[in-house]
Amino acid sequence: MDSPLTHFLDLLAREAPAVEFERPGLDARLAGAPVSELAALDRDKAVALRVRALLERRRAREAELSALFDTVADLATLRDTDAVLEAIVRRARKLLGTDVAYLTLTDPERGDTYMRVTDGSVSARFQRLRLSMGAGLGGLVAQLAAPYETANYPQDQRFRHTGEIDAGVAEEGIVAILGVPLKLGPQVIGVLYAANRTARPFAREEVTLLSSLAAHAAVAIDNARLLAETRAALRELSAANTAVRQHSDAVERAAEAHDRLADLILRGGDVEELARTVAGILHGPLAVLDADGRPLVAIGDFHPVPAPGPSSGGTGPGLRRGPGSAARGESGSPPRPVADPGSGWETAPGPADVRDGPGAPGTEGLRDAVRGGGLVDAAPGGQAGLLDGLGDVVARSRSLGRAVRDGDLWVSAVGTGTEGLCALVLRSAADLTEADQRIFERAAVVTALLLLSRRNAADAESRVRGELLDELISRPDPANARDRARRLGLDLDRPHVVLVLAGTDDARQRAASWAAAEAAAHGGLSGHRDGREVLLLPGNDPGTAARRAAHDLGAVLRTPVTAGAAGPVTAPAAVLGGYAVVHRCASALLLLGRAGEGAGPADLGFVGLLLGAGRDVGSFVADTLGPVLDYDARRATLLVATLSAYFASGGSPARSAGVLHVHVNTVNQRLDRIGQLLGADWQRPDRVLQIQLALQLHELRESLE
Repeated sequence: MDSPLTHFLDLLAREAPAVEFERPGLDARLAGAPVSELAALDRDKAVALRVRALLERRRAREAELSALFDTVADLATLRDTDAVLEAIVRRARKLLGTDVAYLTLTDPERGDTYMRVTDGSVSARFQRLRLSMGAGLGGLVAQLAAPYETANYPQDQRFRHTGEIDAGVAEEGIVAILGVPLKLGPQVIGVLYAANRTARPFAREEVTLLSSLAAHAAVAIDNARLLAETRAALRELSAANTAVRQHSDAVERAAEAHDRLADLILRGGDVEELARTVAGILHGPLAVLDADGRPLVAIGDFHPVPAPGPSSGGTGPGLRRGPGSAARGESGSPPRPVADPGSGWETAPGPADVRDGPGAPGTEGLRDAVRGGGLVDAAPGGQAGLLDGLGDVVARSRSLGRAVRDGDLWVSAVGTGTEGLCALVLRSAADLTEADQRIFERAAVVTALLLLSRRNAADAESRVRGELLDELISRPDPANARDRARRLGLDLDRPHVVLVLAGTDDARQRAASWAAAEAAAHGGLSGHRDGREVLLLPGNDPGTAARRAAHDLGAVLRTPVTAGAAGPVTAPAAVLGGYAVVHRCASALLLLGRAGEGAGPADLGFVGLLLGAGRDVGSFVADTLGPVLDYDARRATLLVATLSAYFASGGSPARSAGVLHVHVNTVNQRLDRIGQLLGADWQRPDRVLQIQLALQLHELRESLE
């Protein structure tokens, strides 16, 4: 039979329940064992039970450590802070077998702790609790950095109870609470809790277990925080790297654009080449407008379309455009007209692509062209001007000093003081990058500088040409004039026409710029004399030259311009005589009610013949009307005026009286007096023609002289 000690060892080996350790003592008592044996059995049982309890604790500790290691392993695999916190709370509840587990974190800004994660909680109020330092169990743990536990929190007076905390705890139904600090070195970052809804004490081993979990949890929280910060730093670095790379690309792109524009200017490129370069850099159609809003250049998807309706005033397109083509005008001046055979003057080498005047592109024309691929000519009566639609945008761009957007158009305007120089219009449906905006704005500045430089050069050349023309008109020196003209590349012995332009007083500067551009374009001279613009241009047909000049300059100024022409003159000495004739020719057009037209002496019939060189108008008028003129001069009568009204009224005394505002008898009396002075046959048809001609010449001579 086995000894009692062996039996107890067998029970320990079989991990028998504690009740089985009573059987050896009971069996001995039933067998009538002596008291000494029973006492020995009790001692052996007590030792065996102590050993059993120790083994139980070891097994529990082993299970707790195993669970703790599993928790640490799980936490090590988590990267998201929220996931780490939820795992910590879930494991705490599982390890301690409590009804609820939760975690609060320290708020350094407010100096308290706030509920961050819960597991097993059902109360929204409890989940929103904030615990000030020292308040409640959790506040005390956070303040003292030491674990605390209570079997019955509502009844435990060791803690400072607050109404808010007690209400939240009561709503959740919590009774027993264990709280341990989450520490990183000496700093408390939060508190980990395990709680029951019934009263229960927490063993030292449970406190140790939860503290161990809290230590690992603090490290995991810090790691997650560091990882999040590292990721945020990496994102910031990546964004910064992207920004640096984009900035570097933008700088390289801007530098490349600057180099290309600088190279173009140094090579003496023109506005068209500059615009083509900018359009290529920015990948979009581009137009350059002068200070008055007329297109100097259009690059890209701009195609001409016919003018709508017969009232367009022209048959050609407003701008000759197409892929790779441009509409050009002279730098710093309005675009010059297109010359064609029979124009009245010869065209100097170089392109002429823009036609101003009726049929020239208007406001909506440009906008339609830029947006829809063509320029629509505006009718002469409705042409509002190219900038009437974009004027506000251009003005805003100039005032802001940067490019502005209007729908799918970008506009960058440049000026000096109150004077506009030019504007660039770019079509781009997408937003321009900041670098492209800077390139666009710098291109506008470069274009303005180029135009200003060309204008200054043109002004200097224009002054030289004007001085030469003034010398030809006022103090002719043929030898000196030929020498100066030769230095300008002109041959004054070629046939030239002389033109005088009247009606430009309100826009003298623009008219002078236009005249200078015409002279430069066609190899002639221009100047200002006696209040009018004067041109000397190569050509043989003064009438055609005058009509074209009146039309084109009138379209630029949007006001009627009257042009008189004479010639051809084939020597420097002949320019003075030609100027005298053409000056009278322009005045004659105005007196004949033909303002806004252009003509030469040959276009004015007999008036032109009498305006020409070698005329003797005074003798003709004196021979024909002398007695009547003398009578009016001696007696201050109005016989000449009556005679003019009589012929103008078709020989009707009654209508003449209405024109003169006198009685018809007065008219008849004056006609009788005229008959006495001129002879009874003064109303014979041949005499009537002679008298009417003398009357017109008399009126013209008074104005011309």
